[in-house]
Formats: sequence, structure tokens, C-alpha cells
Amino acid sequence: MSMPGIGRIGFWAGLAAFSATVAYDLVQILQVVGVLHFPVDEILIFATSLCIILPFVFAMLALHYLTPNDKRFWTHAALVFTTMYAVFGTANYVIQLTTVIPAKLRGAAEAVRVLEQTPHSLLWDFDAIAYLAMGLATLMIIPALGNSVAERRVRIACMANVVATVLAGVVYFYPTYSYKLLMLGFPWGITAPLFMLLLGRALRARAAGDRIIFT
Repeated sequence: MSMPGIGRIGFWAGLAAFSATVAYDLVQILQVVGVLHFPVDEILIFATSLCIILPFVFAMLALHYLTPNDKRFWTHAALVFTTMYAVFGTANYVIQLTTVIPAKLRGAAEAVRVLEQTPHSLLWDFDAIAYLAMGLATLMIIPALGNSVAERRVRIACMANVVATVLAGVVYFYPTYSYKLLMLGFPWGITAPLFMLLLGRALRARAAGDRIIFT
């Protein structure tokens, strides 16, 4: 495939990941303020989370193929962590959507209690691993970014997202969960879609050779 073709895929993948993440943010906010309730809130939260995965994978893959060989160690590392994110995230969200929520609607919640994503449960940890892996993928691409204006913006957004991921990790692993603690993870809802959108735009520019200066 041509570089412009890969760049277009990266751009649209970044845009799709951005859109899905913003949708997730909105659903999460509506749940916290009490507008959405079960089962609609859980269905939308896990469905929008699932929708982030595939475009994010394609955006990171496009970045890898558009990166010079001497910097592909970093993008390859990012792909490893992206794969971890995709595996743990997909496993969790599919289980919630196809097994846990239907069982709860049938009144058979006890039969799948071990699979329900509640604070400090098995699938809660799956979710934590997924998002921490995404944060590590974000960290790994920083050295692979160039010095164009577009890529400098991505670098700053990635740094912010790494910090936000650390805060989200505190939410996941703090001994006592509360909605007040959840607010500590709020910055992720801004930094994640922002870096995805900026990455998509930078990939299109990189493929077109638009004033890219590599370090």
C-alpha cells in the first residue's frame, strides 16, 4: 500500500477512535449524574469502549508503517502494548455485553457474578490492564514522533495522556473505590481523545510529506 493510503487509514482511524472515546466520555458523565440507568448505561459504556479498540489499533499500525526504520523499535513496542490493550479490552467488553448484562436481565446475575466488572474484581483488573497498556503504547510512540508542528502537538498530548493514565491507575487500584475517586480519572477523558485526533491528523501529514522533520 502507498504511504498516502496508509496515511488516510491512519487519519480516519484516529478520527474514529477520537469519536468513540468522546462518546464513551459522554455516556460515563450521563451515568455519573444519574441520567442513564441499567441496562442502558452499561450497554453504552461497554459498547463505546469496544468501538475504540479497532480504530486505535489501525492508527498505531499506520504510525508504525509510516515511521523510519531507525525509530521503528519504539513503534513496534507501542504495537505490543496496543495488542495487550486490544486483547484485555475486547475480552472484558464482549463478556460484559454478551454474558453478564443478558444474565442480569434474566435475573441470573449470581451465575455470572465472577465475570461482572465491579471495583477490584477480575474483569475490573482486565479493564485496568487494558487502559494501562494503552497508556504505555502512548508513551512508546513519543520518541518516534518528528519535529513538525503536527507531531510536536501529538507529543505534548501523549505526555499529558501518560500522566492522565497514571491518575486513572490510582482510581483502579486504590483500596476503596468511590465516585469522588473516579473524578481523578477525569483528565483521561480529555487527553485520550485529544491525542487520538491529533495523531490521526499527524499521520495524514506525515504520509503526504507535509513539512516533516525527523529528530
